[in-house]
Amino acid sequence: MFKKRFAAILVAAIFATPLAALAHDHVNGDAATAQSIIKEIKADQAAYVTAHSSDFFKELAKGQHPRATVVTCSDSRVHTNMLDRTPEGDLFMIRNIGNQLATAKGSVQYGVNHLASSLLIFIGHSKCGAIAAAAASDADKAKLEAPIQKELETIGKVTPDIEGVKANVNNQVAAAQKEWAEQIKEGHLVVVGAVYDFADDMKQGAGQLNIININGETDPVKMSKLPAPAAAADHEHAHAHH
Repeated sequence: MFKKRFAAILVAAIFATPLAALAHDHVNGDAATAQSIIKEIKADQAAYVTAHSSDFFKELAKGQHPRATVVTCSDSRVHTNMLDRTPEGDLFMIRNIGNQLATAKGSVQYGVNHLASSLLIFIGHSKCGAIAAAAASDADKAKLEAPIQKELETIGKVTPDIEGVKANVNNQVAAAQKEWAEQIKEGHLVVVGAVYDFADDMKQGAGQLNIININGETDPVKMSKLPAPAAAADHEHAHAHH
């Protein structure tokens, strides 16, 4: 699913409270809710096991060769199932607030350098609380825990809207281009920036994954004409026949 959907995109191409506000309107969870969630997790996991054969798990046990390293926001509305219905062994998933390279660099390096992913994609999303918090005043950010403040600092200056989300995604792509300049030049890696727009802020349809950057190119017309590097295409071919 990921292969077909993302290939098509490349060719053609919260409403939640901001983090800064958590200092004012924090709401605690409760143990009863946690127990209920645990039961649901166990039931869903049992159904997952039942739906897959023993051979499926034997294949997973052999190792991983993910074609894509995916960096998304930790936001609970952004999940793997909007990218791929069968992500096991295919997507190396990394999540943090603001879908950043800087705060998860080791994990991203592992995906690209050691697992040899052909694609590195940064996915931001509409109504991002991290972006709104990064754009908040210093006084508001000072009310947050120090580790949260540290992660917001690496986002830098952005506006608290969809333009800020897009700017952050482009900044992550730019940082990755510097980190893996040689791999990109040699055709071993493609770095993509995208926005999962469930709020339809970009007016392309609610729930769309909008590609906004491919290896630093942000012009939609030029992006649609970019050819797939030979090395990446060969890797995909090998995966398809694995």
